[in-house]
Amino acid sequence: MSKTRKKIDSRQLSIFEALQSSRKQEEITPGQFKVIDQLRGSIRAAIKQCPLDRYQIAGEMSHLLGQTVTKEVVDSWTRESDEVNGRPGRHIPAEFLPAFCRATGNNEPLVILCQVASLFVLPGPEALRAEIHKLDEEIQDAKERKKERLMLLKEIQERWTKT
Repeated sequence: MSKTRKKIDSRQLSIFEALQSSRKQEEITPGQFKVIDQLRGSIRAAIKQCPLDRYQIAGEMSHLLGQTVTKEVVDSWTRESDEVNGRPGRHIPAEFLPAFCRATGNNEPLVILCQVASLFVLPGPEALRAEIHKLDEEIQDAKERKKERLMLLKEIQERWTKT
């Protein structure tokens, strides 16, 4: 039994690139937040790259959600033919996205939604590193505030001793 290696997505932006692009998008344009085509494409790609078939993805999602998700429902999230034939298109419910991402091992659908909202999605270890760095910054800020207060205390004590 061979293990499949996770592929690095070359389309994934670095944090620096994402920050630059978010600054450029400060001005909101009409329709900018309509990302259904991107979302549908990322769901299709996630299914295609997943070693599980659609039945297995639906089964795993059913297990994770505690409710039945069928292959036909998963198919409806990627199908464009409904809209072409005049029927309303079906979208994946937001509460299903985490289960879909876990089942397929692909977080791209969540990344798309977060990028539009100017947020970043970090995998577990990177998120912990970011949180640790944030704590280090808070410690440094606290040390600086402490140093300022010690200097103020020293100044006040010098004034009291002079009088």
